[in-house]
Amino acid sequence: MGKFDIFDTIDSLRKTGQPFCVATVVRTADVTSAKAGAKAAITQTGEILGHLGGGCVQRAVRTAGAEAIRSGETQMIRVKPSDKVVSLRDDDGAQLFKSGCPSGGTVDVLIEPYSPPPMVAIFGATPIGRAIAAHAMLAGYRVAVPANAGFAGVTAEFDPAQFEALSLSADDFVVVASQGANDLASLRAALASPARRVSMVASRRKAATLSGKLVAEGMDASLIGRLKSPAGLDLGGIDPQDIALSVMAEIALWKNTDRKAKETPNENHA
Repeated sequence: MGKFDIFDTIDSLRKTGQPFCVATVVRTADVTSAKAGAKAAITQTGEILGHLGGGCVQRAVRTAGAEAIRSGETQMIRVKPSDKVVSLRDDDGAQLFKSGCPSGGTVDVLIEPYSPPPMVAIFGATPIGRAIAAHAMLAGYRVAVPANAGFAGVTAEFDPAQFEALSLSADDFVVVASQGANDLASLRAALASPARRVSMVASRRKAATLSGKLVAEGMDASLIGRLKSPAGLDLGGIDPQDIALSVMAEIALWKNTDRKAKETPNENHA
């Protein structure tokens, strides 16, 4: 068995496209099995990849890791003997966890979450679809395209007939740039996905006609209401590169607007 390398493990986890967090022991006091500088990765399922010390530290890291993945916020935790813990946080703001380990030591652990960038899934092996994929990759998004469409360097390929297998999240984006090739099927699959934002490179009239057909099929109006067409901000462009730039500008606007909304406390719960 080869030597375990935490950085290789982190790189492998990044490639899965799933969130995780990295825990680093930054300080220890008294006797502990954990050593300063030790690192481990914590997956969504709570698996700890790496060594951070005994069971008390692992339980605390697993709990804090799950919260960091959920919130996306970096945090410092401190694992202390149970008889020394009298509040939820220490004087310096570190979140406290009780330790029942006989060693009686204290361990400070930095928990850093990693969330993959949003995915832009594109229907259509068209010049505009290719340009959108190129702009999205340059902007650091993950990109998914139809299988065997001849796109290079993308994150994933999908079967348009089994689009749900791509497992998108609400924070991902879908762009229908099929432009006459299986438009209705592409739009149907896009709107059935969990993505909050769906856009289509088409005229308003064409989008309305296709939406009407989906309504006639029985698709829920709330799903169809997510559709934005024509896709993109109005930059006045007419060639594929200009249109792709407008589409990605709109996606960047949506992404940043949604991020700010998550960061702003709800006034009703202030």
